[in-house]
Amino acid sequence: MNIIVLDGFTLNPGDLSWQPLAALGALRVYDRTAVGEIPARCHDADIVLTNKTPLDAKTLAALPRLRYIGVLATGTNVVDIKAALKLGMVVTNVPNYGSDAVAQMVLAHLLHHSNRLSVHDAAVKAGQWQAQADFCFSLTPLISLNALTLGLIGFGAIGQQVAQVALALGMRVAVHSRTRPESLPAGVVWLDLNDLLASSDVVSLHCPLTPETHELINAERLALMKPLALLINTARGSLLDEAAVAAAANTGRLFVGVDVLSSEPPSADNPLLHASNVTISPHIAWATQQARQRLLDIAVNNLIAFTQGTRLNQVLG
Repeated sequence: MNIIVLDGFTLNPGDLSWQPLAALGALRVYDRTAVGEIPARCHDADIVLTNKTPLDAKTLAALPRLRYIGVLATGTNVVDIKAALKLGMVVTNVPNYGSDAVAQMVLAHLLHHSNRLSVHDAAVKAGQWQAQADFCFSLTPLISLNALTLGLIGFGAIGQQVAQVALALGMRVAVHSRTRPESLPAGVVWLDLNDLLASSDVVSLHCPLTPETHELINAERLALMKPLALLINTARGSLLDEAAVAAAANTGRLFVGVDVLSSEPPSADNPLLHASNVTISPHIAWATQQARQRLLDIAVNNLIAFTQGTRLNQVLG
């Protein structure tokens, strides 16, 4: 059984072991694969694993031996699922491997904008503390999170973990999701989207990217948000109308923390790169070593199940 990993570097830059995967067949791991390189590299593949390398219908049709596609992520938009199913290929993904890691990144952006630690650290190291007449100084307003409202758009495993963190900080939590939950944890309320945007001091996105959620946060919805609200996106970049978000941030009306952009790596003209009041982390919310190890473990178990004639985390469209 020939197993090909198309883009293994981001999952495993060298601190994890591929051995459990190698034990299942003849393994070839590529750090990165351009789309045009896929047919040559995968011509004899029975199994292909991909994180962000796209597998469209044309590519899949050129791989007659391929029986199984393992997506090394939760989102499966990189694979033409309908084409794969039509060709008799099994597609799996890796759900809920890094909820704690993503929640931690949400907290990092939240604390950055409330305490501005990096700004004050840089000022101290530049000599500004030594020059003060008083024992302390601040360059920006410092914000207490207690009693502020966090609005969560999407309430899956990650959203639920973020809610727990926020409640521990004394925040109020409101959620909006595609389907209204039958029950919610104590301290959490459900609101329709417009009410959530209007009442939240912080809005954090945890919904999938679909045609319905593309540019969910646009100029019209930004206008509903509180002045000086914080918008956090650790889900998918195209949930935001980035030009509209940048414009709101540049006026000082909105603060923004994102871990994802609409194209990655970003183009030089992405408006968020040069906007005021915006922090950007390079799509690393998922990437703690522990989360990556869990991801690899689940991917291996998915493949073991397939070889045993069962299905684990199969994607059906």
